[in-house]
Amino acid sequence: MVTVLILLIALGVLGWGLYRSLPLGKFGILAWLQSVLLMAPWLLFFALFAVGIYLNLAAVLLLLLISITGYVLLGRRLRSLSQDPQVQEKMAMLKNSTAPSASSFDPASSTDETPEGSSAKSVTPSEETASLDVIPMPAEDLKAVQGIFGIDTFFATETLPYQEGVIFKGNLRGEAADVHERLSSSLKERVGDRYNLFLVPAPDSRPTIVVLPSRNGPQPSTTAQRLIALLLALFTFATCMETAGLFLGFDLLNEISRYSEAFPLGIGIVLILAAHELGHWLTAERYQVRLSPPFFIPTWQIGSFGALTRFETLLKNRSILFDISLAGPAVGGVLSLVALVIGLVLSGPGSLFQVPTEFFQGSILVGMLARIVLGAELQQSIVSIHPLTILGWLGLVITALNLMPAGQLDGGRVMQAVYGRKVARWSTIITLIVLGIATFANPLALYWAVLILFLQRGLERPCLEELSEPDDARAALGLLAFFLMAATLLPVTPALAGRLGIGG
Repeated sequence: MVTVLILLIALGVLGWGLYRSLPLGKFGILAWLQSVLLMAPWLLFFALFAVGIYLNLAAVLLLLLISITGYVLLGRRLRSLSQDPQVQEKMAMLKNSTAPSASSFDPASSTDETPEGSSAKSVTPSEETASLDVIPMPAEDLKAVQGIFGIDTFFATETLPYQEGVIFKGNLRGEAADVHERLSSSLKERVGDRYNLFLVPAPDSRPTIVVLPSRNGPQPSTTAQRLIALLLALFTFATCMETAGLFLGFDLLNEISRYSEAFPLGIGIVLILAAHELGHWLTAERYQVRLSPPFFIPTWQIGSFGALTRFETLLKNRSILFDISLAGPAVGGVLSLVALVIGLVLSGPGSLFQVPTEFFQGSILVGMLARIVLGAELQQSIVSIHPLTILGWLGLVITALNLMPAGQLDGGRVMQAVYGRKVARWSTIITLIVLGIATFANPLALYWAVLILFLQRGLERPCLEELSEPDDARAALGLLAFFLMAATLLPVTPALAGRLGIGG
């Protein structure tokens, strides 16, 4: 039933993608087909898995090869079509008409609009800020900022004070990314680096310019925060070693002399955590984005829940938010998946760990891969497995937890980047509800729900340019990541496990 539910959700998302692609004509259909090709092997595999048919490893690799080849060929065709002026015009119109409807900039001022072509309704700082506790933008700076607009970039129809900056409502005259680049360059020429310019959707979906002092942006980590991050990293190393000892059947805290036995598995968990953070860091370096040190979250159950990381630089657009957010889970997840598969291949009589077959019912993805590689061995009550199997499973769980679409988790940031802030806000609420229900079956869900609720429930701050959506390739990768996250965390039901031969 759970597997069928995953398939229905995936098909529903693909149907929604088709609906969104139709206004772009041939270009949109091909972009949608590109997403389908990326998802098809997994959808087919899970569909067969649900009815008790499982493919061997060679068949899975063949499906992936066909999928990747078709994806690349369609990508070349899409790049060619994207140069068509008619396609570019349709894309621009679609983005302007369907921009996300929520942003964190929510001025309480009047939303009356001035008809296009009329003079802008201006409010000087002294007229509206007498009752405000913040210092308004100086008049000379306001005049300089107003001078950056033109009929070929952004036609301002209304000017409103906001905090220590100002909001400009009006009409966008061109591609959002290009307009933002031109306006930001012009702003820097006039006032230097003292202000940041945001291009965001207002609650009424109209493009809006917000100019705020750069000192209000994210701040570098303090020495105290870096010290806390270091202490958490050391504590996480200790919990990873303790987790390894528990899997080996002893409590390392009470038998510290056996640390050499726990070290290989413990350091393996640490390496997966480090690979995850390295993925974030390398991608951030590529985009010249500063990240705070990772604040690891230690736990006795699986070593660590991962790490919390802040952006210390304003992000230019949602594509950069997507790339940095997904890079960590991608690196950590691939490394964990490779470890799991190699561990399953090396498993056999005499392997270090002997686990009950029910172990493989804890995850659809792990159970599925185990059924492919181990075959009839899963019908035994006890299965001997290589330590890499345990390491890969732990790594996949840690990665999947961080990919949950909530708040400022990696998954929440991916959701915000692809679908906008309104959808990300709802996905956070739904995730917390699901975790609340899951606590009746697994106490781990309670810990994670409390952590999200108190530390990570807020959305990431807006990018400098919020209107441009990530391309379809990124959207497809996001769907794939969420699909694998669900497959990792959802268990195999007893009925399905019996039908597939997982268990005696």
